[in-house]
Amino acid sequence: MTTTSSLPADPVAPATAAPASHRRRRTSSEAAARRRGALLGIAGFWLASRAAMLWMLVNDFFSSNLVRVEVTATYHNWYDVLSTWTLPQNDIMWQYPPAAAAVFLSPDLLPFLTYFQAFVALTVLCDGVVLLGLVRAARRSDGSMAGALLWLVALPMMMATPFARYDIQVTLLAVFALLALRSRPRAGGVVAGIGAMVKVWPLLTLLGTPRGRSTRDALVAAALSCAALLAVFAALFSDTFGFLGNQGDRGVQVESLGGSVLMAARFLDLWPGGIDFQYGAFEYIGPYVPDIARASLALTLAGFLLLLLWRVRANHWTSATPFDAALCAIMVFTVTSRVISPQYMIWLLGLAAVCLTSRNTTQRPVAWLLVAANALTTLIFPVWYADILATSALGTVLLCVRNGLLLYATVWSVVRLWKATVLRDRAPEAAAA
Repeated sequence: MTTTSSLPADPVAPATAAPASHRRRRTSSEAAARRRGALLGIAGFWLASRAAMLWMLVNDFFSSNLVRVEVTATYHNWYDVLSTWTLPQNDIMWQYPPAAAAVFLSPDLLPFLTYFQAFVALTVLCDGVVLLGLVRAARRSDGSMAGALLWLVALPMMMATPFARYDIQVTLLAVFALLALRSRPRAGGVVAGIGAMVKVWPLLTLLGTPRGRSTRDALVAAALSCAALLAVFAALFSDTFGFLGNQGDRGVQVESLGGSVLMAARFLDLWPGGIDFQYGAFEYIGPYVPDIARASLALTLAGFLLLLLWRVRANHWTSATPFDAALCAIMVFTVTSRVISPQYMIWLLGLAAVCLTSRNTTQRPVAWLLVAANALTTLIFPVWYADILATSALGTVLLCVRNGLLLYATVWSVVRLWKATVLRDRAPEAAAA
């Protein structure tokens, strides 16, 4: 009786445990299938959208010949000069740190293609690498695919422009500097330093590093990489700092924040100035232009001081704070600049995408505002650029709305970053309670 009574007890445990185990395996396999499906969808959309962008670039789609000329003429001319181990300092359009030479010489890596084809191919490759980095970042414990989706969808909104500029390459360096800072601050600092020697602004990705050893390691690594690159390019090229002299006399670009003020005044017949092509861009000429330029520089300085104050006052960091601070800093410097070229949106979209890879970001609504501003930027250039230069009603409204949106997004970015990281000391209140 004892033996028979104990028989039913043994098969019960496996019978109840087996379905739970099967459910876990089934759930895990379903999640893996969903991830594979999402990745295949991302890859398919990337291929289709980038093919469309390339088609726009090589065909005269909304004056894409104006976009192509940057590579076929300007960059190619610089390549010819750089090939003689000379920086094109006599060209006032050369306004870049010495390591930018490597980007313009990079088409030599594909000698079987023309300069234009090789440059575009390498730019598309960099775009894909940025997307891969964002997808990989989404796998972190606080990760989100929203960043990859933003980059995937927002870049084609610019039509052909991104593939005929070298700003994707620069954004690649900034994105990977930020993504590396979280676990490898030295590596992040090295990449940020390289970016600074290509186009200065990626150095701002170090603004939000947590206090202590991480910041020290990142800053030292950035300084060493900058010094090493300067030494290399000083040995290879002469007058490595000559680019600084080509910046000082720049005026107020038509698409800048100050430019929109002058455009509105010109449209209302309150300002008698005009437009001229100089320093590689259309700029305003006439009375009050120097005053607007000085005001822009003053705003940039004020923004820089505000960012320094934030750095001193900040006392609460999350995993997303370095991302949020980098986006905020670049927005401040972009919006207050005397120049807001269409390709600058690539920088902002790249950093906004990095912010959205973390569910802890404070910049989520700001990022989507930038997507809206990006759509307006495409309408400004190249779609209705003739209206911008003609100061038509359509052009004036478009530019003022776009710049107003960028200004609002910048202020909102600062406010959200400040509120999330500059917290009041509640210790006295707790003691009193």
